[in-house]
Amino acid sequence: MRSAIDQRIQTGLEADYIEEDTDTIQLAKNQLTEYFGEGRKVFNIPLLMVGTSFQKSVWDELLKIPFGRTESYLGLSRRLNNENAIRAVAAANGANALSIFIPCHRIVGSKNELTGYAGGLSVKKKLLKLEGSYKQGDQLAIELFN
Repeated sequence: MRSAIDQRIQTGLEADYIEEDTDTIQLAKNQLTEYFGEGRKVFNIPLLMVGTSFQKSVWDELLKIPFGRTESYLGLSRRLNNENAIRAVAAANGANALSIFIPCHRIVGSKNELTGYAGGLSVKKKLLKLEGSYKQGDQLAIELFN
């Protein structure tokens, strides 16, 4: 989905990508380094979400899921007061251009099973393991170590 996401952002901002190091990029790199070094649990970089109102509402809810916790697609739909929007919530989750910063990896299936992740399930497993968001004996813990 990378090319579709890039196109959506460029169109939404009426801009092109320019590679350069900025203070915000450096802050993001530093915070990611701290996160992967297990020293950061919350990010505080400025975010500009480019998407539909519904996508932004899903991404806002993702930001409320704390480090070390997971939520199901159904739970996320309920947070949005629309239990029937599970597929739309899943699609918005997959369209997230700022993964890790907007923690779409914290969304799991209703039985705690690992489900799709744009970076691949092995990456999702590693992120959830890093955050310690599994319980011994449940499906997520079983998936993490298989």
